[in-house]
Amino acid sequence: MASVAFEHVGKTYPNGTDAVIDCSFAVDDGELVVLVGPSGCGKSTLLRMLAGLETVSTGVIRIGDRIVNELSPQERNIAMVFQDYALYPFMSVRKNLAFPLKMRGMARDEMDKRIAWAADVLELAPLLDRLPKQLSGGQRQRVAMGRALVREPAVSLLDEPLSNLDAKLRVEVRAEIADLQRRTHTTMIYVTHDQTEAMTLGHRIAVLDGGRLQQVAPPQELYDRPANAFVAAFIGNPPMNIFPVQTRANGAGKQIVVAGQTLPVDPAGNDDARQAGLRPEAFRLASDNAAPALEATVEHVEFLGHETLAHVQVGQGSSAVPLVVRLPGMPPLSKDERVRLSFAPKQLHLFDAQGVAL
Repeated sequence: MASVAFEHVGKTYPNGTDAVIDCSFAVDDGELVVLVGPSGCGKSTLLRMLAGLETVSTGVIRIGDRIVNELSPQERNIAMVFQDYALYPFMSVRKNLAFPLKMRGMARDEMDKRIAWAADVLELAPLLDRLPKQLSGGQRQRVAMGRALVREPAVSLLDEPLSNLDAKLRVEVRAEIADLQRRTHTTMIYVTHDQTEAMTLGHRIAVLDGGRLQQVAPPQELYDRPANAFVAAFIGNPPMNIFPVQTRANGAGKQIVVAGQTLPVDPAGNDDARQAGLRPEAFRLASDNAAPALEATVEHVEFLGHETLAHVQVGQGSSAVPLVVRLPGMPPLSKDERVRLSFAPKQLHLFDAQGVAL
């Protein structure tokens, strides 16, 4: 196992496309870091450069103390797990696990020992003589993980490994991967576009957009203190409500104006604020005499049993602000109903015109 460091890494393709731009962050030995972002943000390109499958245009990549820019994939001691598993269909599970060890010329006794260890850790012992076509999607994914782990790689790379699984199986295999990483202390870098996977798996999460690194932080910090409006809106389901505001002084305090409605905010609120953000769960239904609160009209209601998602609109016309509100239980809301929504000022996030958190 080893640490990984990206130092001002960039990737520009021959057609001039900048897939990754000046990316710098480190992964500690034994850490699981998730790369997350929308399609085309550069996360898979970053992974492929680390694996040696793409050349680095600028910057340096280190695995442990070694600069690996010029090393072949074989010399980097990295294992990859792909979304399509990449198992050999004509080989049994045992032979799939043994293949990378045979390629390295490993002695039979050591090979058997590693296969037995992987089979025990991943609960594959009853499946060792089966072919991949005789396995479920989750079992095939575990075999792919086992084939990576028997090599005892310095770093394991997982490129959207759950994307071919159904929703129920994704939850199960996600938990297995997290448990496996905890038990083996393997350094892992995991790529996904699913922010739920990122939040539940990563010790830290690196958020990318447009080839640029937006923020690297533990899940709770990303959720509570996003560096910019993109991260704020990307992390969370439903995402944070982001809407335009004006900020103005009000005696010793500050106010924000949202679709013509005025609310007090923390006195430290920055005058440069042009956008504000509120998580859906920050809102509460306010009584008629409660102040301050936003007045809104219910547009659509989703009753989910344990909670309700209310889609509402603040204001009218071109300046109207749509919001998603998460409420506990099943409050009796209906379309076109007028509601008053309160929130704690400390839950308000303010951003400047470029979307940078204030």
